[in-house]
Amino acid sequence: MKRVKLVVAYDGTNYCGWQLQPNGITIEEVLNKALSDLLREPVAVIGASRTDSGVHARGNVAVFDTESRIPGDKICFALNQRLPEDIRIQTSEEVPPDWHPRKQNCKKTYEYKILNRKIDMPVGRLYAHFCYFDLDLEKMRQAASYLVGEHDFKSFCTVRTQAEETVRTIYSLTLKKDEEGLITMRISGNGFLYNMVRIIAGTLLKVGMGIYPPEHVEEILDARDRQAAGGTAPAKGLTLVSMEYEKELCPEIVVDNKYWKYRMVQKEIPKKEKGYIVIERCRDEDFGRTVTRLVHQCYRNGAREIFVLDAEPGKERLAEGGRYGYYKLEKSYRLLKMEKRLPGQKQKELPSEISTVKLTALRKPDWTQWLAMYNESFFHVASSATYDIEDIQKDQKDGSRFFWLLKGRKRVGFAVLRLLPETDTLDIDMIGIAKELWGQGLGYQAMRAIENMAGDLGLSRLELMAADCNQPAVKLYRKSGFEIFGTRPWFFLARDAFEPGDR
Repeated sequence: MKRVKLVVAYDGTNYCGWQLQPNGITIEEVLNKALSDLLREPVAVIGASRTDSGVHARGNVAVFDTESRIPGDKICFALNQRLPEDIRIQTSEEVPPDWHPRKQNCKKTYEYKILNRKIDMPVGRLYAHFCYFDLDLEKMRQAASYLVGEHDFKSFCTVRTQAEETVRTIYSLTLKKDEEGLITMRISGNGFLYNMVRIIAGTLLKVGMGIYPPEHVEEILDARDRQAAGGTAPAKGLTLVSMEYEKELCPEIVVDNKYWKYRMVQKEIPKKEKGYIVIERCRDEDFGRTVTRLVHQCYRNGAREIFVLDAEPGKERLAEGGRYGYYKLEKSYRLLKMEKRLPGQKQKELPSEISTVKLTALRKPDWTQWLAMYNESFFHVASSATYDIEDIQKDQKDGSRFFWLLKGRKRVGFAVLRLLPETDTLDIDMIGIAKELWGQGLGYQAMRAIENMAGDLGLSRLELMAADCNQPAVKLYRKSGFEIFGTRPWFFLARDAFEPGDR
């Protein structure tokens, strides 16, 4: 059994949309029949986007499973011979058996066309909405700018879908007009609600006509009410252009709008199956669903340990045993702020018997070994971050962090330090000893070496953050003279509270 992916183009004029319907012929129905006849076995395609009646596509995606020996990349040619002329498979290819077109991160792009002239043009009438009123394109563009980014698009979806999560991200929304008066609205996002693009088009039409001022679009978003937005533009103007699937996870997603601000760190998911969600600001009424949505997204992207932090000052909205969708929270760790005060003058050299560790600035030939030591030492530490060569290049270039090798008779560990701006403080961003050398007292010697460096620079304070769950590190810092001067809020671990079959 193998799974084959199809990229499907079609003129939706004569079809009742993509999905099987009891009252009319659909794209899915035609594909199922043609594939079953071709491969001589029952076939049921799984579509990525269920376009409505009359909507067109240049790049919809579907998959199906088959026992056929026909190569995946050849199926499109054989299949097209059995399809009507208004449906064509653009490409076909074999994909992994578990690849699902609706369970992958994807950038979906639509176009909506409006023929804006005094008299309609019969050619193209099936692919554009006609509007004789002279539209103000610049005002439509101003209005469109309010929709870019992550928002709750509840006002822009049909009422029957309001029970589902209505937050979506629009990456870009542009409008262009050609010499024939054809306006093309092109919109890309991570997904769209039922009728969302057509309602956006209908709302922008009202802006273009002068019925709404551009800034009213922000008020429509804020209302979270379908009645606040414009009408649903006709289906014939809409075309699904493409679906671009993410080949690798974005290391970090940062969102900042008027209702919430958060960071979702995914960098450690591929290797460690760990993800981090830090909510820096969020309206109380949006908080629960925001946590639920982000944890689910992180889990779907491959994380099996998901650490959630409510970092908004004065808020303690996460709690032990709290449930968010399929997930239950338990306290995991919190970060301790630790410091050590120094005399602020050059330190005397430590006795030779305890100063065997020296700091050596990291050079490019040593990057690979440094990374290997770091990632091995911190692989199972809950609060650790994954570093790679790109991180070293970036941080060294902008001077935000300084990378060091710790050397004795041989290379024994690593450190990352930074000078806190406008202070006399050296921050120990991270420090570690090669795993095979643990238990030999080298961590204490490394801390003394860093203290000597700070003294040589005339600094008066060392600072670091330590996870309270990392007791060996906390014990080392206390032995080195550090004291706790503050704590950060708790990180909670979100665990799957249900069996997969319960979802």
